[in-house]
Amino acid sequence: MKLQSPPIKLACIIDDDDVYINLIKKIIDIKRLSENLLVFKNGQEALNYFTPIMEHSSEDSFPEIILLDLNMPIMDGWKFLETFTKIKTGKDFKTTLYIVSSSINPFDLERAKEFSMVTDYLIKPVDINEFEAIFNKQLGVA
Repeated sequence: MKLQSPPIKLACIIDDDDVYINLIKKIIDIKRLSENLLVFKNGQEALNYFTPIMEHSSEDSFPEIILLDLNMPIMDGWKFLETFTKIKTGKDFKTTLYIVSSSINPFDLERAKEFSMVTDYLIKPVDINEFEAIFNKQLGVA
């Protein structure tokens, strides 16, 4: 029996919670949702990686899905979104960005809507079936 290849080539987690990161890695691996996974502990690490890629238009090495936490040290998710939006302007990278946060603050939910690149706001813990649906939706499978 041939194993089905993952729906996407590259996914990215920007989060400082090791327990959450390990859980998501396991889900992605068990469900075969992505061939490769980038993990950054804060927004600054992610920007340091993304900026040169976007400057040189290397779409192949850019994640198709980004799962972004809001509360992180050094650079939080909000500052990441503000900066990322500015450097992404004019670039046509096919990236779907989800905020994945433990915050249920209505202000955060409303603020997320201000960023056109944010596809959805998911509240931790996210159900395994919800993650699978997100990755499959990227290919139009769901």
